[in-house]
Amino acid sequence: MPLVNMRDMLYHAYDNNYAVGAFDLVSLDFLEAVIDAAESCRSAVILSIAEPHFAYYDFELFLPAVEAAAKRASVPVAIQLDHGSSFESAVKAINLGCNGVMLDVSDQSFSDNIDQTRAVAEMAHQCGVSVVGELGYVAGKEGEGAEQHPGETTFTLPSEAKAYVERTGVDFLAVSIGTVQGRMNGRAKLDYVRLKQLNQAVNIPLVIHGGSGLNEDQFHKLTSNGVAKIDYYTALSDVAAKAMRKRSKENPNGSFTDLKKDVKEAIGLEVQRCLRQWGSAGRAAEVLERCEPWLSVEHLIVHNVSAQPGQSVDSLMSEGKRILSQIPGVREVFTGEAMKENSKYSFCWSVRFTHKAALDSFREHQGFDAFLKKQFNSNVSDLVCIDYQEKT
Repeated sequence: MPLVNMRDMLYHAYDNNYAVGAFDLVSLDFLEAVIDAAESCRSAVILSIAEPHFAYYDFELFLPAVEAAAKRASVPVAIQLDHGSSFESAVKAINLGCNGVMLDVSDQSFSDNIDQTRAVAEMAHQCGVSVVGELGYVAGKEGEGAEQHPGETTFTLPSEAKAYVERTGVDFLAVSIGTVQGRMNGRAKLDYVRLKQLNQAVNIPLVIHGGSGLNEDQFHKLTSNGVAKIDYYTALSDVAAKAMRKRSKENPNGSFTDLKKDVKEAIGLEVQRCLRQWGSAGRAAEVLERCEPWLSVEHLIVHNVSAQPGQSVDSLMSEGKRILSQIPGVREVFTGEAMKENSKYSFCWSVRFTHKAALDSFREHQGFDAFLKKQFNSNVSDLVCIDYQEKT
């Protein structure tokens, strides 16, 4: 069960001067190619789901496949929401299986960025989930990057970075030092002096968006100055499209499956190149040893019910399920009634949490606490609660 805590994963990279790749996925071809490449290189990897790409697939349908691939992988894997736009996006991503989230409000004012990111960090940490904040703005240059990240680049100020990290509580900081989202002509001019100052100011793993187009020397300087995570998509998209165009030229009448035959191989080769270049290849075993396994927790409740006048058992159970389903860190709620009339317990709840931290904090949720006090406690008897952690 190599789905692991993303914070542990990136601190291993930070402490050992290499970077983990976070590769944005837009199809099963991307997912399978990234996992296969990571296993071939024996490298940790982050499966990244970017909110700007939700127009291309149904997030709720796609994420279970991502989680299944992560759980059956033989190398350490984390799953992140990339470029989340809101608190609600982060909650939804966590409840669907992401164990890392990145809130992108870097185009807003410094104070608004802090306020919104702090709210997400406080919520996510109660679920055990790591948070990437972004200070400074990495704009797009060509292709999808330009469409999804318009405007002018704003470099991260070291004088603001320390206060930002302290006031938001983020685990990692995405910085702007000269990279771009998407493609660019020529070689990017990166501000390594600024990067060194940022690393010294915040002393937490740094993140780079816009990794496509950089060379080996640039990546080495990034990882030598605190960059532990590199987000990467444009180059993968380009090699996939190139493979399909080549197939189309060779076989103009080919079917869809004919045209995409080489896509996974092309993506996989590019991912392998990155993992080796960024220094994460061959480190899977030591990362696994360092990282906490990411294990879900099941909260089981069995009881009998004697509903008060004017309230049905069905309404009591459905209201509790509705409230529980909205709590950050609650992945699934099952409510059931005994199939045999003479069962010792007539009703059950099975609540699956994303992490043990979410179980520890859910009782403090104001809506659920009010439900317990006003409706639930006075209507149940013979209550038994048992907590179970997923076995590896």
